Amino acid sequence: MLKDKVILITGASRGIGRATALLAAENHATVIINYNESKNGATDLVDEITEKGYKATMVKADVSVEGEVKEMFDLIKNQYNKLDILVNNAGIMQNNLLMMTSTESFDHMIDVNLKGTFLCTRYASNIMRKQRSGKIINLSSIIGLNGNAGQTAYSASKAGVVGFTKSAAKELGRYGVTVNAIAPGFIETDLTRDVKEEIREKLIANIALGRSGRPEDVAKVVLFLSSELGNYVSGQVISVDGCQVI
Repeated sequence: MLKDKVILITGASRGIGRATALLAAENHATVIINYNESKNGATDLVDEITEKGYKATMVKADVSVEGEVKEMFDLIKNQYNKLDILVNNAGIMQNNLLMMTSTESFDHMIDVNLKGTFLCTRYASNIMRKQRSGKIINLSSIIGLNGNAGQTAYSASKAGVVGFTKSAAKELGRYGVTVNAIAPGFIETDLTRDVKEEIREKLIANIALGRSGRPEDVAKVVLFLSSELGNYVSGQVISVDGCQVI
């Protein structure tokens, strides 16, 4: 479904990003795996993909630092001379009650989750605008849509991604570029690994499908939006949450 496409996935060394990279590679895309701190995870992922006969490379960049983002996109432009798909997946989650959330923690989540999405989209759109085509998929969260106690800062950052997505879709549509967001629910990743068992059980009890999600569940929606099947879908937020009631 992605033959001859070049796809950049930020924060791709684990979780949803890793599952997306594997699925994109299996669909014959050239996969660029962005990482910041998890070099070993990124290296293992590149090895796994290339051992299967598919194409993958890795590039280090902190998506919240503009200089590093610029260098990453300069490298992509010089090496591939195009970028077909950007998946803004890199993100962090630090939970705390509003009154106990530090300014530093709030700023950090905004920098990575929202500013990182902005920076990568801005640099990617410069490439896509000139080639008159491209797909941008941003990872938000159902917490960004519905809110949740103890997650005010995280919710704010992910809600910002929703507004950013809708506005970017309206701006970039004239260049043949689609922009969409995915709002995952309770997905089994490193971000949810430390959720207490009683809270986990309560969350799953509120999911109509009766189970937590897997990274592959989200990756399949990314694949749909990245492929020709999603050519006329733009400015949308697709919840991948098993019909979770909050």
